[in-house]
Amino acid sequence: MLRIDQLKKSFGARVLFAGASYHFPEGERVALVGANGAGKTTLLNILCGLDQPDDGKVLIPGNASIGYLPQTPNLYPEATVLAECEAGAVHLINLRRAMEKAIERLEDGGDDAALHAYEEAETAFRLSDGYALESKAQGILNGLGFTEEDLVKSPLALSGGWRMRLELARLFLRDPSFLILDEPTNHLDLPSLMWVEQYLQTFRGTLLFVSHDRALLNRLATITLHLANARLQPYRGNFDAFLLAREERMNQEEAERGQLRQRREQMEKFVDRFGAKASKAAQAQSRVKMIARIREVEDTMAPEGSDDTVFINLPLPARTPRLVYRVEDGSVGYTKPLSRKLNLQIERGHKIAIIGANGIGKSTFLRTVAGRQPELAGLFAPSADVEIAYFAQEQRETLDMQATVLQNLLAAGDLGEREARRLLGGFLFRGDDVFKQMKVLSGGEQSRLGLACSLAKRANLLLLDEPTNHLDMASVETLAASLDDYTGTLLFVSHDRSFIDSVCTHVFAMLADGRSMLFTGKLADYERLAEIAGFPNVLKTHKSDAPKSLKRATQDAAVSVPSKESHASGTLSPIELKDQKRQEQKIQSRIKSLELDMAKARRQIAGLDEAMAIVPGSDFSKTAALHQEQQALAVQLETHEMEWMTLSEEFEGLVSKRSSAKIGK
Repeated sequence: MLRIDQLKKSFGARVLFAGASYHFPEGERVALVGANGAGKTTLLNILCGLDQPDDGKVLIPGNASIGYLPQTPNLYPEATVLAECEAGAVHLINLRRAMEKAIERLEDGGDDAALHAYEEAETAFRLSDGYALESKAQGILNGLGFTEEDLVKSPLALSGGWRMRLELARLFLRDPSFLILDEPTNHLDLPSLMWVEQYLQTFRGTLLFVSHDRALLNRLATITLHLANARLQPYRGNFDAFLLAREERMNQEEAERGQLRQRREQMEKFVDRFGAKASKAAQAQSRVKMIARIREVEDTMAPEGSDDTVFINLPLPARTPRLVYRVEDGSVGYTKPLSRKLNLQIERGHKIAIIGANGIGKSTFLRTVAGRQPELAGLFAPSADVEIAYFAQEQRETLDMQATVLQNLLAAGDLGEREARRLLGGFLFRGDDVFKQMKVLSGGEQSRLGLACSLAKRANLLLLDEPTNHLDMASVETLAASLDDYTGTLLFVSHDRSFIDSVCTHVFAMLADGRSMLFTGKLADYERLAEIAGFPNVLKTHKSDAPKSLKRATQDAAVSVPSKESHASGTLSPIELKDQKRQEQKIQSRIKSLELDMAKARRQIAGLDEAMAIVPGSDFSKTAALHQEQQALAVQLETHEMEWMTLSEEFEGLVSKRSSAKIGK
């Protein structure tokens, strides 16, 4: 699998990598972690070919295919969402076009060469599971939250967030052998996030991803790759396992450094005491050389520097009445409502997480409460003495893109320059960074500045829309701790489950049919109370990306050169008879292929049984690995058997139909 060798990359005096090397194991799910600015995105861009290292190599096997999520959606998409998703499977699309061209030649009286071209392309298309392409695309789109109505829409009619979801669907359908994802959950709601997590857990290739969602890192990662001090250090296991292993390693290295330091100091005392004596000169010189060697070792064992982390000190807000804000029969949206009959009473000290599928108006509801979007109906009323601060998901809504970092913060709140620079320092804007213009900042820097401006207003009602986007893990935890200690009132939208549970006291669930309800507690409390109340659980995942039915997939697989509609009388023309025989042959070929696959799977399962029988009883990890491999083969065998039965039934039906039909002229 892919390997990097002695990578070096610098920006001015800032070194991101210095001789970084790593071989990505095949089939592993690798989480890349590190502080803001450590170079995670730069490394991903180098692996994708979007950036070049100063030195070193990226070694990619000839049979490997790399897939990555682009930073911007396709500017020239296909006519519909479904077609644009299918276009991600480039190889299958090319084969399908070759088949269509061959069919056109056949219809125009083509010769044997046209028939051969069709059969060659069709065989490759069939063996690559091309006839299930549409159903697979529909399954993936459904899992990512697209409805049946969305599939026929133009991608250009979608919002930026939904366009990025569509790019993710294209990428999943392509099914590369090496998948690279940078914050893949930023544009997802909770149900879609959980679906993506399940999808990636079954991904057969190698996955490299960056995420600030601790729950995702713990459930998904099998290896954690830490980027710090221009070095890459791999750890086996998920994020929590990495934290424990890293602490143990740092403690061990500190002990080793202490032993080296103690030995060096003893030698230095010997040299200081006896270096001038002729009788001890040779021994002293020997120790001088040893001291030099120890210092070299100490330099290579320099302790990891402390990661730059956001430091947030929320000001004490003014006290508000018990009822801070009320919404009665509210309706939000633009030209037409996204959500109707919203009722919510926000009381002092409440920290309410808004959850629900994308597209139902969560962000629009926040904008309306903030007074930045007019309500379509109902009452949206803050109580007296309520000061609102609003953090938008897109910073262009609230910040001046032509102004500097410092100017934006000074305009946001009643702060002097000294206090403003102190606050900016806590958000990692130090020195001349405060004089950068907004338009040159990265997405993460813009997000941090937006948070700083929101907090500078000394508000007692904070409205935050996806505040953790673009923040690293440590900064997310710092923000969560600060908001947990915040004595004001909070209403927020987030897809980060760990962040939600760290902060919220209540959950406000919104449904696509317009219903909504407030629940006390965390996400687990919501799920329990919603079930008691008979309220739908919006956290339940969508259907998997499997075809809607094996019957549908096999019907697609039975399609060959298009024929005229069958006569109602049951009479088959010679052309239709030829086409039906061709369909039967294809299905029969697939059945034989499945029988070979099933026999192979059964042999492999039996071989694993024998292998487990001779593993020593104490080698639990080996036994577990063999059992896991056997379970995967059992699932594969069951899938093959189900398809075999369905195809066999389909084949018998076609033969019966042909036998009973009349042959017309």
